[in-house]
Amino acid sequence: MVTTDEGAEVQGEISAPQTQSAGTGHSPATRAADRERDAVVHRVQEAFAEGRLDDTEFDERMRAALTARTHGDLDVLLTDLPAASPAATVPAISGRGPGRFAIALKSSVRRAGRWRVPDRYTTVVYKGGGWLDLRAAELSGPVTTFLTVAYKSQVTILVPPGVRVEMTGFGVTQGLAGEEDPGYRLPVDAPVIHVRGIAYKGTIEITTRPPAKSLPRG
Repeated sequence: MVTTDEGAEVQGEISAPQTQSAGTGHSPATRAADRERDAVVHRVQEAFAEGRLDDTEFDERMRAALTARTHGDLDVLLTDLPAASPAATVPAISGRGPGRFAIALKSSVRRAGRWRVPDRYTTVVYKGGGWLDLRAAELSGPVTTFLTVAYKSQVTILVPPGVRVEMTGFGVTQGLAGEEDPGYRLPVDAPVIHVRGIAYKGTIEITTRPPAKSLPRG
């Protein structure tokens, strides 16, 4: 019961207004939808490509976005990032891209940063090294196939959390030891990375985290 200035009594209670999630119009306690998690995942990838997040921060925020339950869980991941501009929503990548083939003879193949990945990409490395970083890359379609040959070489394919990885071939390993259960459920329409590889006296490794000593980001 509340008394007004004129002394009249008004039945009812005054409740504190609920705060709203920034830019969404929802309470922070409101359950998040898949499309809202996806939007935050894309913004985190953009921030990583812009150099605003390091490897560890990117990995932590990606996993947190994929496991977020409420708008509040999502909002905290973006509080120190500028809002994405309309132009940044679909980043334009200039140039013709890296093509569909990469061959290294006693040298290295390296792709990182924001680059356009064709739906089918072939890499052959002979007595050298390969580093294919897809964490900030733009995939051309829902399924991307990598044909990889490593002869006395090591080729590392770095994928972001939230993609489905399929592997076939000889000498291909998935470096996710201890992460059989990543803590989140992949959506049905999650991007698929299919790696078909052959490694002779070498290795082809797919991982979500860079090794302790990795090549610098592009």
